[in-house]
Amino acid sequence: MSRFLFFVIGAFLLAPASTFAQDATGAVASRQQQLQSQLDSLESQIASQQQLLDTAQSQHQTLQTQINAFNAEIKKTQLQIQAINLTITQLNGDIGVHDRTLESLASQLSAEKESLSQIMRQTQTLDDYSVVNVALGSQGVSAFFRDLDAFTSIKSSLQNSFNQIQKTSSSTESEKEALQARLSEQEQLRTVAKLAEQQVRAQERDKQKFLAQTKGLEANFQKLIASNQKTAAQIRSELFTLRDSAAIPFGTALAYAQSAEKATGVRAAVILGVLKQETNLGENLGTGSWKVDMSPARDQPVFVYITGALGFDPNKMPVSKKPWYGWGGAMGPGQFIPSTWVCFGGFLNVNTNTCSPSGNANAFWAGPWQYVASKDRVRKLVGGSSPSNPWSARDAIMATAMLMADNGADARTPSAERLAALRYFAGWGGASKKAYTFYGDGVMEFAARFQMNINQLNGG
Repeated sequence: MSRFLFFVIGAFLLAPASTFAQDATGAVASRQQQLQSQLDSLESQIASQQQLLDTAQSQHQTLQTQINAFNAEIKKTQLQIQAINLTITQLNGDIGVHDRTLESLASQLSAEKESLSQIMRQTQTLDDYSVVNVALGSQGVSAFFRDLDAFTSIKSSLQNSFNQIQKTSSSTESEKEALQARLSEQEQLRTVAKLAEQQVRAQERDKQKFLAQTKGLEANFQKLIASNQKTAAQIRSELFTLRDSAAIPFGTALAYAQSAEKATGVRAAVILGVLKQETNLGENLGTGSWKVDMSPARDQPVFVYITGALGFDPNKMPVSKKPWYGWGGAMGPGQFIPSTWVCFGGFLNVNTNTCSPSGNANAFWAGPWQYVASKDRVRKLVGGSSPSNPWSARDAIMATAMLMADNGADARTPSAERLAALRYFAGWGGASKKAYTFYGDGVMEFAARFQMNINQLNGG
């Protein structure tokens, strides 16, 4: 019996979980270092193109400076696409490490459970077999104490096994969360890359159209500038496209944005720039179904209450389709998920009288819910009596401005506005990642164009 007991105890001695992660990480370290060197080189080239672009835009407008600006902008965007793709490659390697670690942890967990089963079976056998019986059945005193020591060791190993399984389960959950974060980042980068590729094509079309119109002659260029000056009426009547809502005249969008600027301190041009960038994002937005694409525990119960309070059929309201790695369900032009909108729109959990969980999250999101007009932050700023509506252009523009102000855009400096836009897209943790710079640059470029229109409307 002793030999079997020591075999079971020996089978329990497994390698720690961290060993697998360390081995997997070491296997790709040199490749990641090589990719990082390439990224550093690309970022240096992007900075050079930005400097050329800034120089061209600051000079007196001539045919050559406009061509230089086109070339620098196109080259910069192409380099950004390369940087994004390199970052995705880096993430693929990192995701591979986490995949292998999860496989190792799963295998380890299975082995530990088998060892635990053996220990528990043998413990049960010994529990049914009294110490007196062990003593009487032994060949001698020394054999008796060997069996007794083995029994004690099994009891200790049983506790160790429970602890190790708990530790491995915790490690597995941590690895899953880390993998989920990387999959989310990868999906965001793919979205930004698609947007950048679309912009390169648009930039190339603009350049070719410009060259065809000017035919390489400065005189034609100056005539083109004069003919392209829009009237105030034309600017106001041009349609401003919004995601998941009907397009509205630019003059109306500007009026909403200027109202939001007064309320939050965020420049109207920046607010419109964010909404323009969100509208241009990938194909997943607005094509989903709440029953399929929203988090069942977190967002679906809230979504049903929000739409009910607004008098909408939840089955007919557009929401974002979930990406392949997680949940979607974002609503309206500002792309707010239901569990975020509640704190902007005045929706509170009846039991806690709050809009965000502090304890059991699933129980909190299950509700019940109520609308409290005095807690409706958006409605306080836009006026009215009904609940704030994330699909309403006016409410969405105000909510976007509020979130941008929360992100620091009310400082009204280019760096603060750009950082706030990155936080709007990638959160505070992801905003500093250089791979997302295209999103922030895009918002600021749109904002600059809108500011020119605003200045013209104001007689500037």
